[in-house]
Formats: sequence, structure tokens, C-alpha cells
Amino acid sequence: MLIVQKFGGTSVGDLERIQNVANRVSETRKAGNDVVVVVSAMSGETNKLVAYAEHFSATPERGEVDMLLSSGERVTAALLAIALNEMGHAAVSMSGRRAGIVTDNLHTKARIEEIDPSAMHKAIKEGKIIVVAGFQGVSLDGNVTTLGRGGSDLSAVAIAGAIGADLCEIYTDVSGIYTTDPRIEPKAKKLDRISYDEMLELASLGAKVLQNRSVELAKKLNVNLVTRTSFSNEEGTLITKEENIMEKPLVSGIALDKNQARVSLFAVKDRTGIASEIFNKLAQSSVNIDMIIQNVAHDGSANIDFTVPVSDLTDAKAVVDGFIQSGDIKGASYDEKICKVSIVGVGMKSHTGVAAKAFTTMATENINITMISTSEIKVSMVIAEKYAELAVRSLHDAYELDK
Repeated sequence: MLIVQKFGGTSVGDLERIQNVANRVSETRKAGNDVVVVVSAMSGETNKLVAYAEHFSATPERGEVDMLLSSGERVTAALLAIALNEMGHAAVSMSGRRAGIVTDNLHTKARIEEIDPSAMHKAIKEGKIIVVAGFQGVSLDGNVTTLGRGGSDLSAVAIAGAIGADLCEIYTDVSGIYTTDPRIEPKAKKLDRISYDEMLELASLGAKVLQNRSVELAKKLNVNLVTRTSFSNEEGTLITKEENIMEKPLVSGIALDKNQARVSLFAVKDRTGIASEIFNKLAQSSVNIDMIIQNVAHDGSANIDFTVPVSDLTDAKAVVDGFIQSGDIKGASYDEKICKVSIVGVGMKSHTGVAAKAFTTMATENINITMISTSEIKVSMVIAEKYAELAVRSLHDAYELDK
């Protein structure tokens, strides 16, 4: 098999952990597999480099920031290659440039445009283990770029797609995808398999194991993705096509997102296009809108409620204030003490009563639902933040996810 293995910052946090990674890669190689390893910077290294830059400038030039930050991954890649060579394996480290990763020109959050895998294919044919510095590439005009948050996961998935890998393993400090956060519900169970779509929903709804950009790319490139821990030999969770999952559970997981604020607009003027104007202005201010509810009064005016990430609330208020001053909105209120709890599962498509069970569970616990959003594999509910953990545990029990 041809396997891509990605190790994050905690997995390569110090020299001892880099040696542990080398041992794991060695085992994979000795089992008869070709291996391409993608590594992050050692934990804390990126933050240290950012602090160095900010010592000289509060707003350092982004191209220079990319040049600086990309060095962290190159250090890890070279150290791991040295360790593997010392163990008797032929290994070579590659920067994003040498690995053929070409991105757009957007510094600090570049997107991968294409990968030329010829250098990697040549090294694999020569029997070498390749260690690629993740999180980075080279722009169309030849400058070093970085891929932003979760960039090393993206590097690994993109490389797996480009070289036709059989499997892409993402090693983290957790052992896989759970039915919910084990810190909230100790009875949470690790999933053996989950579909791309379910994982995308869980990732976008607050599950922090994988970035949704990397899951989207895995789905697009049809890369079988496994997330597992680098600190034991425990089996992880396979993220794959829905048709590769024989038994489709009714609900696969419960997600919780506390990074939510509710915006309520009162007496929005009754005129054509007003909602479009409001939400276009919010979009122009880079405010990310999630759930929306509109109620129309007898006089034609409307009340509109929507949710935004807490970090976007200040920008949302500035936009709303402009419409209040112009008279298009009579008033507004804001609530940061809310959260969004969601149930996710491909089994919902073919079963009735799934949402009803969620609503009944909330009612039994006297938890008031203020907003609801549904898709064919998801039901999301906005509730008061003080009930967040109770809601997660109650829903986990209701759908018997510990069984």
C-alpha cells in the first residue's frame, strides 16, 4: 500500500516525540508499505515565530510572515528524516516547493491550486520515505505561502490525492471521532467509520478533531481518511464514502457549538429587497450567518433572527446600527448566552421521527428551543448556553449512542 501519514504539532512536540513518530513510520515501512509523511511544526513553534515577528511590527508584511512560519515545518521534516536515516531507512525531507505544492497568491491563507507529484513519485520509486513539510507551498509567482489554520491536514489530503495513496492517516492527540465530546459525556463511543458528509457536519458544528476544509478535499479527491492517535496503537476512525458503510446508524453523533450569538431584528420595514440589503451588507463585512428565522407581522413588517459566531458579533452590530439609523429597522437585541446543539446521521434520510425525538428530549428536560435548522442528515437547535451539557448528555442517551 501507499500510505500518507500526517503528524500534528503535539505528535512532534519534542525530540522524544519525533523519535516516537520515526518508530511508527518505521513500523509502517517494515510492513511493506510505501510511506509519505507530512509534519507540522513542533507544538508552540508557530506561536513563538509569530511573537518574534510581532516584536518588530504589529502588522508584519504577510509574505515575510509566510517565509518565517514555513520554517517551523521544515525543521520538523528535516529532523524526522535524519532520525529515519539513522534507523537504516532511506528518507528525504521536502519543503512544500520541492514536493510540488502550488498555491494561489494569498499569503497566510493560500489555497492549493495543483500538485506536481513527479519529485515524490521519483523518490518513492527509489525506495525512499518522503517527509514533507506541511502547511506550505509556493505561489504561482514563486513565493513561499502558508495554508492557514489546519494547513498540514490539507497538505496531507492533497498529497494523498495527487500521488494516488490508498490511505491518508491523520495522527492527533485523540484516538478518533467520538459520538460526542467525551469530556461532556464519558459514555461517548468511538466510531469505527463515518461518512464524509457526517464528518463535514460535525466539523462545521463544533467538533474540533478535523478541519472541514480537509474533509471537503478528501471527499472531492475520494481519499480514504483515518484519524487516530500517535500515542498508542489503538485503531482510529475511517472517514469514507457513504456506500462504504454497511450499517448506517440513525444518528452518528452529537455536536455542540458554544461560539454562537443570536441577533434579533425588530420591525424590519415592509419593502421589497430589505432582507437582501441587510444580509448583503453583513456579507460585505465578512459576517458569517448561520441559522435564520423570519416572522411577518399583520402590518407587513418582519422580525428577523439569525445567529453568527461570537467573533463576528461586533461587525454585525455595526451593520445593524446603520439600518436602525436609516429607519429600516426599529430596534435590535443581542444574546451571547446561547449555544447550538446538533444531531448528525446519514440514517435520518430513511427514518421518520428522528427530529421529533430530539424535540421531545428537550421538552422532557425543560429546555426551551429558540431556533431550529434541519437538513437531510442534521437537526440543529439553539438553546440557552446553561443547558448545553445537559442537552448533549440527554440526546446521547435518547439515541442510545453508547450502545
